[in-house]
Amino acid sequence: QVQLVESGGGLVQAGGSLRLSCAASGGTFSNYGMGWFRQAPGKEREFAAFITWNGGTTYFADSVKGRFTISRDNAKSTVYLQMNSLKPEDTAVYLCAARPWSLGLSTRSEHYDYWGLGTQVTVSS
Repeated sequence: QVQLVESGGGLVQAGGSLRLSCAASGGTFSNYGMGWFRQAPGKEREFAAFITWNGGTTYFADSVKGRFTISRDNAKSTVYLQMNSLKPEDTAVYLCAARPWSLGLSTRSEHYDYWGLGTQVTVSS
């Protein structure tokens, strides 16, 4: 059983940056591809970014491409989401999720086995 804990959220002005972290425990971190999703009030959970087990491949939703980067440190069992040029529409709870590495990329939340509780990101205009 893998436990995921997100941190790094907060309040930032439009155009600013935040770096989210997701620390994993209870499993072999490198066995999992990792995704970041976000959910705004009244909206469905939305895929943001994905990184393969070794960090060799990343994938981004069009809405964040060019502004967000995803990385991981398997020695620290942590995945990161660097968010730059933030916009008010980026306001949401950001959640990390784990998916067995052999299954590859998925942008669908139902394809992930483990989830954190999320961290709130609020971007003011």
